[in-house]
Amino acid sequence: MKKVIKYIVVALIAVVFIGTFVFLYKNSQPEEIRYQELPAQKQDVARSTVLTGKIVPRNEVNIKPQINGIIAEIYKEAGQMVQQGEVIARLTVIPDMNSLSAAQSRVRLSEINLKQAQTNFDREKALYEKNLISAEEYEKTEQALSQAKEEYAASQESLEVIRDGVSSKNATSSSTLIRSTITGLILDIPVKVGNSVIQANTLNDGTTVATVANMNDLIFEGQIDETEVGSLYEGMPLTITIGALKDYTFDADLEYISPKAVENNGANQFKVKAAVKVDSEHTIRSGYSANAQIDLEKATNVLTVPESALEFVKEESYVYKKGQDGTYTMTKVQTGLSDGVNIEIKEGLSEGDTVRGPRIIEDETTQETTETTETAEQEESTDNAE
Repeated sequence: MKKVIKYIVVALIAVVFIGTFVFLYKNSQPEEIRYQELPAQKQDVARSTVLTGKIVPRNEVNIKPQINGIIAEIYKEAGQMVQQGEVIARLTVIPDMNSLSAAQSRVRLSEINLKQAQTNFDREKALYEKNLISAEEYEKTEQALSQAKEEYAASQESLEVIRDGVSSKNATSSSTLIRSTITGLILDIPVKVGNSVIQANTLNDGTTVATVANMNDLIFEGQIDETEVGSLYEGMPLTITIGALKDYTFDADLEYISPKAVENNGANQFKVKAAVKVDSEHTIRSGYSANAQIDLEKATNVLTVPESALEFVKEESYVYKKGQDGTYTMTKVQTGLSDGVNIEIKEGLSEGDTVRGPRIIEDETTQETTETTETAEQEESTDNAE
């Protein structure tokens, strides 16, 4: 029995010794280095930039009152279409007391002048019928009477306009009715019934009663950095993406580049505008935030490799080209346009060549975790089956 135990102990020691030797031998061996293999292939390369901005109507108009007053009625709501000349709201006039007093005084004065002109005319007419005065004197009094009547009518009309905002002769063109000056969509009505509004004058822009815009003619407004503005030209195509409309893009044509830069956070930027082409199936709202992608440079069907395959030595570019025997040879190349991922190769490679890419690094922690998870799942499945 003692001999058996002795043999078992010796066998265990031998197993431990051999296992340790094998483990140390494997660790002493150099780790195999593997690299990604990347093909040289033809494709399009473009250097592009993204402009941030928003979608706005080309023609957006603020509708303002012609007189001071209080909003009495509002006939439209934001989101409704309105035709040019259509009434949006009605005002109740608040007359200026000085102007009202002057207009009333003018009416009284013109009435006095009219009565005197009428008296003079009646007297001259009687004398003229008796051939006591000449026709010339009679015609002068008749003219004076006509002028007095016209002045009286004008003073009354002026009083009505100041007091009521409309005269009896021009009721259809009342200044108390606020009308749209263009045909379009009402974007906003910032006032409510009862709000006081004032007309535009030299000291004030006036109160905006409504904002109307033609939503069939939209533009993209954005800004571009001064380092890239030199590559732009009018008519350049853009691709617009709106954050509020997922998976929807549409085209636009650059139509305006500002000649003057605006400083923004220490950087000089230029304002740009582009005419937007939108189909009728999508509703674009004014003020949508948008991004415009524009290709500053583009090369079509050129030989490219991923930029990760390049190595730089003294400002010259090299790649490791794979030979027929499987070895890699350091090869000088001439590069061209890059889009940040792929780069154009003008000389040094041919289509179909294979170049060495980045080193393949195996994540041992991930592998161990994966193996542990798979083992646990297998044990769990076995337990469930039992």
